[in-house]
Amino acid sequence: MKYAIISDVHSNLEAFQAVLEDLSKEKVDQVFFLGDIVGYCADPNPCIEILQGLTTIVIAGNHDWATVGLTKTSYFNPLAKVAIEWTARKITQSHKEFLKTLPLIQTRNTITLVHAAPNQPEKWDYIFSLQEASLSFNYYDHQICFIGHSHRPIAFVEDEERRISILINTSFTLRDSHRYIINVGSVGQSRDGNPRAAYGIYNTDDVRFTLRRIPYNIERTQKKIMDAGLPPFLASRLASGR
Repeated sequence: MKYAIISDVHSNLEAFQAVLEDLSKEKVDQVFFLGDIVGYCADPNPCIEILQGLTTIVIAGNHDWATVGLTKTSYFNPLAKVAIEWTARKITQSHKEFLKTLPLIQTRNTITLVHAAPNQPEKWDYIFSLQEASLSFNYYDHQICFIGHSHRPIAFVEDEERRISILINTSFTLRDSHRYIINVGSVGQSRDGNPRAAYGIYNTDDVRFTLRRIPYNIERTQKKIMDAGLPPFLASRLASGR
């Protein structure tokens, strides 16, 4: 099986379309979406429509739940809160109902899918450090946990002796005796200094994960953000991947 793992589109239609164009060449069997289809950018409705036609394996993100009142907006920084409130006014009722149905966590074969940390996913904790990863390994039983949320691609690996390390390679082969937490980065708002859209491919035939980075029309996305009256910083940050 060949899976595509996508996360954090954040209403960025241009980035989403660029990823889907690249994905069309990969001939995947299934797409997993790890949350935050909305937030920050200006095309929530088209992005939700594309997602609904793309896959049924969709996880809730914190922006998704906040947009429909399932997570308090007081949790967010001021700019994110403005974008959430704007999104809540703009999306259709049917799209609101769709976001309300999204689960916090799902499993597929030997894979756990969650937006944030697998322990108490409703609290939207991040996994940045070895200590945070070590805690999270205790809260799922599968070999692999795919996550998003931080917008920063990274992989944590737990070996046979439960030692935790970080993999910095963008492509690697998984070992049967090891367990993994793999962050696939963000389609719509990268934060690792690389402005290109990010998503992952996992091929069970050769047991290999590959991170894909795709350029897109950032200027068009920025113009839409500005034209919508959203905070200018949400547009400017896209060019630097911060």
